[in-house]
Amino acid sequence: MKPPFGRFSAMGTAIFAALVIVFSVAVPAAPAADGAVQKQIDSHLLKYPGGKQINATEISYGDGMLVMTFVRSAGIFAAADCPSGSFCYYDGINFNYPRVRTSTCAWQDLAWSGWHDRTESVHFNKAGSVAFLNHGAVPSHTSDRVLFSLSASVRTKADVIPYRNMADHIQPTC
Repeated sequence: MKPPFGRFSAMGTAIFAALVIVFSVAVPAAPAADGAVQKQIDSHLLKYPGGKQINATEISYGDGMLVMTFVRSAGIFAAADCPSGSFCYYDGINFNYPRVRTSTCAWQDLAWSGWHDRTESVHFNKAGSVAFLNHGAVPSHTSDRVLFSLSASVRTKADVIPYRNMADHIQPTC
């Protein structure tokens, strides 16, 4: 009796090997937290104190209210990857890292975490909506203006042009 899958021919073996190579290249392994990532984290914490490093690639501010991730752990690059129940903003177009994720329903000044004027792409993965605002000239925030918003009808923006690197505050509505 023949084995159920038969034998690989030389051609079949070559095709299988080529597919293994293609898929190995197409889905890169998770980047290791190396010295360069730690230097970025140390530099950020020195510039914006109050955060706490929670693992090899992340800083938490406000006891987890805002989590900054410096390196994508794995998966498809250039894709929105915000966990359910959160919204995320990225320091690069096409969802390139570093990334901040939060799930708060409160207005936030992004300066305390060093994220003001850094947003280039966004992913909203929760109920409600969020507005990204630019700080006006008046210290009371009465002259802040909405740059763009996200909600269930528009969940992602791979590029927030013409508002790249202009958001100073977020105003979620839950």
